Amino acid sequence: MPPGLPRHAFTPSNFLALGPEQSGLETSKVVVLPVPYDAATSFRSGARDGPRAIIEASRHLEDFDTELQREPCDAGIHTLHELEPTAAGPGAMAGLVTQAMAPLVQQRKLVALLGGDHSLTPGAVTAYRAAFPDLSVLYLDAHADLRDTYQGSRFSHACAARRVLEQCPTTIVGVRSIAQEEWRFINEQRLPVFQWPAAASAGLAEHVLTTLTPHVYVSLDLDVLDPSLMPAVGTPEPGGMSWEQVLTLLRVVSSQRTIVGFDIMELAPALGPPSCAYIAAKLAYKLMGYALFPS
Repeated sequence: MPPGLPRHAFTPSNFLALGPEQSGLETSKVVVLPVPYDAATSFRSGARDGPRAIIEASRHLEDFDTELQREPCDAGIHTLHELEPTAAGPGAMAGLVTQAMAPLVQQRKLVALLGGDHSLTPGAVTAYRAAFPDLSVLYLDAHADLRDTYQGSRFSHACAARRVLEQCPTTIVGVRSIAQEEWRFINEQRLPVFQWPAAASAGLAEHVLTTLTPHVYVSLDLDVLDPSLMPAVGTPEPGGMSWEQVLTLLRVVSSQRTIVGFDIMELAPALGPPSCAYIAAKLAYKLMGYALFPS
């Protein structure tokens, strides 16, 4: 900082533009990990720019959450530097995510992973599964992501839920596009997959709760939202969940289970208006609040 200028003359470049008293690593309960990686996408790319756009948009959010009637950032939110991508493929990249997150999870930090494409999520789950043996995953996505391989890779974003399921129980909500092989796999394994809009009912959250263990990791692909609200994703699917439907589900889950970590995936800011980054940032902050201060 140049001499003679007060600290408030500079806007911090971290999540929510927090000052040092609210963003120190040691004192913060939340740690934001940005991972600008989208090498595993199959349609429209651009999610590598998502983490930075979310963090920049977060600087314009109000710290006060009217629903919670508090400022969740009082618990401290530390923003890490971006995790550098590797050219060794999505499997290796997921391994780097595990290495980066593992020590934070062991310290019981609430890690908010900002992607990037969904191929990163299995790496995050590996880190959390080591610390919470009873972990389950709530996976919100317009796509089932249950292929065993896609385009020659077992680590494509289209296989992310399959790789997560191999580690712990996984509940998928919001699906409205599915391959025949995934359909067969779901029925053979009797997996808890809530297709949309068929699952859109007042009792959805209660049904989802019955499938979840006490400790839950939430993985949220932004294409679970209707593209009229969230067009800035690689593979938009019509007929998605509304903002309030997503928040209602997350609110109920947080009140009955412990959310230990989460990710927000697949924002491709160039594919939609600036409001999409703002919505993603607000969703991340809402999840922090729900996890830290369950009602």
